[in-house]
Amino acid sequence: MATASQIHCFHSLQKSPIRRTTPSSSSSSLKCRRYSSIITCNSSNKISGGRKLRAAVIGGGPAGSSAAEALSRGGIETYLIERSPSGAKPCGGAIPLCMLDEFSIPLELIDRRVTQMKIISPSNLTVDFGKTLKPHEYIAMIRREVLDSFLRSRAQSYGTNVINALFTHLEVPDSPDSPYTVHYNSNGSKESISVDVVIGADGANSRVAKSIDAGNYSYAIAFQERIRLPDEKMRYYENLAEMYVGNDISPDFYGWVFPKCDHVAVGTGTVCSKQDIKLYQNGVRERVKEKIYGGKVIKVEAHPIPEHPRPRRVRGRVALVGDSAGYVTKCSGEGIYFAAKSGRMCGEAVVRSSLNGIRMIDEKDLRKEYLKKWDSQYINTFRFLDILQKVFYGNNAARECLVEICGCDYVQRMTFESYLYKKLARGNPWEDVKMVVNTVGSLIRSNIIKEEMERLQV
Repeated sequence: MATASQIHCFHSLQKSPIRRTTPSSSSSSLKCRRYSSIITCNSSNKISGGRKLRAAVIGGGPAGSSAAEALSRGGIETYLIERSPSGAKPCGGAIPLCMLDEFSIPLELIDRRVTQMKIISPSNLTVDFGKTLKPHEYIAMIRREVLDSFLRSRAQSYGTNVINALFTHLEVPDSPDSPYTVHYNSNGSKESISVDVVIGADGANSRVAKSIDAGNYSYAIAFQERIRLPDEKMRYYENLAEMYVGNDISPDFYGWVFPKCDHVAVGTGTVCSKQDIKLYQNGVRERVKEKIYGGKVIKVEAHPIPEHPRPRRVRGRVALVGDSAGYVTKCSGEGIYFAAKSGRMCGEAVVRSSLNGIRMIDEKDLRKEYLKKWDSQYINTFRFLDILQKVFYGNNAARECLVEICGCDYVQRMTFESYLYKKLARGNPWEDVKMVVNTVGSLIRSNIIKEEMERLQV
């Protein structure tokens, strides 16, 4: 987790059943008045045949499950297509405290409550990052297979039709009022359904994104090993996470050791040197070899991670959320919260625009009710963290500076308040000025350290 506090400083279904629920004229009128400030209730946009709006969500991770739940709760006939329900995405699994309440995550799903974090520089300068946490505050560590399964099951309990199948492609209609045809492979059989709205939540290599020509983006490769440690070694990581930086770890990211229920997740990532990812993973293992000695690798995982939002995230009646849209932050690589949040916001946007499923929506509705609101709330955060990554991850001198300034209590407090609650922490102007001055001084000292290390190596 990088110093997010610095944001403050730089300010008709073909093969599926149809549930016919014809709304009364009085209830329709009431809904029109309720949403009159958002949508003009035009009878020509009413869905014919007395049916509800139908939506397909592709991908059953936090983004897709949250979108499906919001759609189903809002009266939309929803289909969620997930290829591997028991699969586990390689992911650090850290989620902010606010997500537990906001998404009603049961506490029993949490593997570890991290209250301590060590950040280790290229020269092995170690900073304890967590001194300012309040007694009730912690970073929740959770396995993705556990979280994803829970969110999918909850969406299903609200009426989502979950289809265990491989999504193959999306057939985009020629006219704006025609349905989209979703093609998928279920147990070797080719199937398809027709829907009014599609939400792509199928990851960084999104086939939905390709179907609507959403454009490309840079992506990182995350490589992770799950290592089961002897009991005495595991006790060290009981409530501790570690973050390592350096050219031996990654040229543009960081390495991590995150505790889970009965093992630790050890991994790293890179954008600019993907072919060397195993070399960097060996670098992480070398740095932590004494702490994980005697451990057994129980799972090896690799996965692409988007580095910035796609050029196009809405097209026609198709919207992208989560990794498919590119919602992973630079510096920290955080994506779980933003995936779930974007999925929920998109689902709720469809519900609002369609007046709970009785009105056909269009691209303007998705742009206004989903994309515009998402960008106004989060896009500047993504842009700023992009700048921070370029400043502090470019070389070892900058990484030394990053670790040094993370030792400041003010930086830690601002970082955790911003990260844990996803709200911009209110800082002190004088402390902000001091932090900028200290950062400049640290960068100067770090370059001196870099030159000295290079001289000694020669």
